[in-house]
This record gives sequence, structure tokens and C-alpha cells, in this order.
Amino acid sequence: MNRPHNPHHMYDLCQKHIHSYVVVDTVDGTQIDGIITGVDEEYVYMAVPIDHSRSNERIFPVPGYGYGYGFPGYGYPGYVPPVGRFRRLVLPLAALTALSLLPWY
Repeated sequence: MNRPHNPHHMYDLCQKHIHSYVVVDTVDGTQIDGIITGVDEEYVYMAVPIDHSRSNERIFPVPGYGYGYGFPGYGYPGYVPPVGRFRRLVLPLAALTALSLLPWY
């Protein structure tokens, strides 16, 4: 019987939905959404969207020098550069309990 937290069952599901936008549930109750980019016998590889609004690294304009690291107390507006939209996440298949497809829109 294939139970949802069976790593072999999760491998088959991930393999079937490679390059799909999904949400995965983990054994600790965390839900992670992203695109499955790859899977092997032990891990699933995902591209997870980056939330730039919660980034701790801020870059501020420096007059005459373009953008550089600084502090917001100097009257310059904060700026987070759009370096990328996704980061890579590697999860062990044994930690996954469920996988659901999400629409792209």
C-alpha cells in the first residue's frame, strides 16, 4: 500500500509533476510552493519564489557612485534589486507528506 508519506510514492508523484507549479506539505506541517525542477532517489529539487518585500539586504543609492550598501538614515530611499525571482530549494523525499498542483495564474 502506498501511503502519502512513503518516499517511493512521493518520488513517483514528483517525477510525474516535474516542471509543474506545486505546493508540498512536509512532516513538520510546513507548506512550500514552487516549481519541481528535478528529483532523484533521495531529494526533490524546487525553484521557490523569492519574496523581495521581506529581504533583509537593502541597497541605497550613493550620489555619484550609483547603488551601494548604506543605511536608510541618510535620506535615500531603500531599494531591493531584482536579482532573481526564484531560489533553489532541496528537500528530502522522506520529509514530504503531500503534493498538490497549483494553477499558474
